[in-house]
Order: sequence, then C-alpha cells, then structure tokens
Amino acid sequence: MPAARLAVPPAAEKSRPELPRGGRALFPDHRLVGFCGTPGGPALGELQGNLPAKTRALLGYADKYAGTERKILPVFELIAVVVQAGSGADGKYRRRVEDSVVDTYLRHARESKGLFLLNIQPGQSDFLTEVKHFERYLREPDVGIALDPEWAMKAGQKPGKVYGQTTGAVINSVAEYMSKLATEGDLPEKALVFHQVTRSVVKDEATLRAYPGVVLIKSVDGLGPKQAKIETYLNLMEIMGPSVHAGFKLFFDEDHRNGGQLMTPAEVLALKPAPEYVMYE
Repeated sequence: MPAARLAVPPAAEKSRPELPRGGRALFPDHRLVGFCGTPGGPALGELQGNLPAKTRALLGYADKYAGTERKILPVFELIAVVVQAGSGADGKYRRRVEDSVVDTYLRHARESKGLFLLNIQPGQSDFLTEVKHFERYLREPDVGIALDPEWAMKAGQKPGKVYGQTTGAVINSVAEYMSKLATEGDLPEKALVFHQVTRSVVKDEATLRAYPGVVLIKSVDGLGPKQAKIETYLNLMEIMGPSVHAGFKLFFDEDHRNGGQLMTPAEVLALKPAPEYVMYE
C-alpha cells in the first residue's frame, strides 16, 4: 500500500498592489478630498510649511465628507513643476522641485494612507516631458498626476499674461503613458486630474478617451462668489465626456474675498453631478 502523500498547500498567490486604503478601483468606491501646495509658495495652497500640522488639517477637512456613500481617500497634491515668471536657464518658465521634496510629501501621504498626486504647471515645457521626469514615482501604486493647463504656455507667451492651453490629444498622451506603467506594474487605478478654469484651456475635450488603469478627473477651478463658482461648474460639466469624472476646487483665500464664504461639504456634494474629487487650495 503506497504511503499516504502529505497535502502540500498551493504556493501563496502574490498579493496585487492596492490603493492606500484598500482596493484597486478609485470610483465609485471612494471620494478623493485633499490639499495642494508646494514648499515656499503659500499663495499656491495650504500644503506647505509645517507639514505635520497641514496634514492634520487636511485629514480634518477630508473627514467632513465622511458619512456619505463612499469611503474617503485623502489626497496630497504637491505642485511638483512650478510655473515661473522668469524663463530660467533653459527658457522653459518652470521649476521642478527636488526629489527630496517629493520624497517628503510622499512620506506624509503614506503615513496618512493617502493618495499622492504630482501637479504639473509646465510653463513653456510640455506635459508629457514633465510627467516622464517623475516616472520612478509613477511606478508606485499610490502616485498619480494633476495637470494644470492654465499654465501650459505656447512659445512667446509669458505665464500670468494669458491663460495657457492644452488639448484632448495631449491629455490622452499622458493617460496612455500612465496606462502603460499601470499595466506593466499591475498597479491599482491611477488618478489623472486636469484642472480647468474656463472652456478655453482645454481644446478638443471631446476627444478624451479611457485608458486601462487610468481614471480621468476634470477639476473645475472656478473663482469668485459661491454662485459664480457654481455657474462655472455647471458650465464646464456640460462638456464633460462619458469617460471623465467630476472634480471641484475650493480656495481658502479667494473664496473669502468680498464677503464670500467657503462652500460647505454639504453644498459641494449638492452640486450636480456630485464631485468625486474635492481639492482645497
């Protein structure tokens, strides 16, 4: 009689990378809520200076959106390519932050189980070149991109004089590149945000398309009183394509000017469609 064979358990399946608070899909499971900023630029957002204190404030604001039908995923959005008034040595009107800065912000995001986004203000460079500069970070499961077309300048244009502009084709090229990285690394979905203040800053928006592993988010950057912000949001939502998700930005300084008030989470969530990404600057 042959000796009994020992049961050998199958090899443990290698775990797939997940988002910071579990799962691999951003939507409809989560709502993204966060702060943006960059070191030494208080006018560019709250996420600078005393990062432990700013992290606590960020998480406090994110918690105000809890209790909805979605899990809250905090977002740390570092302006990693900062537009400049001067041309600089290479004539590109932009400055990249040091890797050490990226590492510090990423560490704070991870300690909070938050998503980390690299915000790109390209000046007279181009989005894809600047995004590829951060490839080693984008191969991580918790790192995405935010594009700021208002600061994408054409040759001869100086930042701050006119609104910049990008195209659906350019955004698609970034999405395709990020999709390749996500597929190669079997990564969870990556956020690709594009901030939009007027219709003119994104040309041919109807050409935007879905790419595997990449979630497109249009963040409306309306300034001014609450009603003006809402009207800008509704106007830009009219042209949002089926593969794009809704986002909304609030401004701690600008929204308070001339007697204005920061919209409450309840007011933000009452927008139609309800934003799936909410950013405070």
